[in-house]
Amino acid sequence: MLRKGFLMAIRNILIVKLSAIGDVIHALPVAHALKVQFPEAKITWVVEPPAYNLLEGNPYIDEIILFEKKNFKSLAGFAKEIRPFAAKLREKKYDVALDLQGLFKSAAIVWLSRAQKKLGCCNMREGSDRVSTPVIGPHADGHIVERYLDVVRSLGCKVEKAVFSVGITERDEDLAKKIMAQAGASMENPYVVLAVGTNWPNKRWPTKYFAQLVDWLYNKNIIPVIIGGGSVDERLAGEIAAAAQIPPVNLVGKTTLRQLAYIIEKSKVMFGGDTGPVHLGAGLGVPTLMVMGPTDAKRNGPYGQLANAIEVDYSCKHCWKRQCRMDRDCLEGIKAQVVCDALQKLL
Repeated sequence: MLRKGFLMAIRNILIVKLSAIGDVIHALPVAHALKVQFPEAKITWVVEPPAYNLLEGNPYIDEIILFEKKNFKSLAGFAKEIRPFAAKLREKKYDVALDLQGLFKSAAIVWLSRAQKKLGCCNMREGSDRVSTPVIGPHADGHIVERYLDVVRSLGCKVEKAVFSVGITERDEDLAKKIMAQAGASMENPYVVLAVGTNWPNKRWPTKYFAQLVDWLYNKNIIPVIIGGGSVDERLAGEIAAAAQIPPVNLVGKTTLRQLAYIIEKSKVMFGGDTGPVHLGAGLGVPTLMVMGPTDAKRNGPYGQLANAIEVDYSCKHCWKRQCRMDRDCLEGIKAQVVCDALQKLL
């Protein structure tokens, strides 16, 4: 237990949660909880480029420090970048640093910060627990959002509700509406957002099922809007469009994260695998349906909506492997009709 005098003197807090986008989304309530408990404290967040836009404009974050991992990979790059990065970290004297990543790279950042107190999550790896003290809270076996919140609870934060704040601006809203219109849909009409990709191949629902779902939605007079980013998701979107009777509205690679957050927030339902945008939908309070196989709904399901997680009926589920040891398409076991039936209940 931290001393009351120390807690009352907290003025600068460092959060280190670098990636992936879904993980950063899961950690958003930490910033809100800290700001509520320590309203005068300055909160700084260290993050990698892919999730930077998600944190911009967040009312509970005072400063964002960008960590560009690619610049540190070579010896020459490390020698060039380490001094200015460390100097940036040390502009403030941090009372507390929270390592929510729990890896060697995040531990190095926390160590460089010279924070007075260093805390981490319950499942720290790669020696990060030698730099920061792991907080083993009451939710150590529960959802990852609650595991992160256990860290700030150890600082006296009374978390009544997990708040997933995204700094969506009027410009974000206006551009999101225009992007949807250019893609052939109006946000005034009912639509469902479909996340087609995931970072693990075995967390992706088959495109043939997505195509069936697209047809089912159109028959319900609901617009299917597919989202994603990168060349893999573009390929998946192409496969879905080719297999569907009517191509869905395709927003893959066309929005920023904050614009996407607005589009998701106004949707009827958010659907997809265990991936960032689906977690964002759950965090924003949108009815969210998730298909899962290698990961566990108890830890990674749609927060606050775990009943809306559909898991494969395999004895090997929750294996936490990026590649199936059985050499099968994991989520092929969840048929399109099962998802359609579940969506019908949420619509």
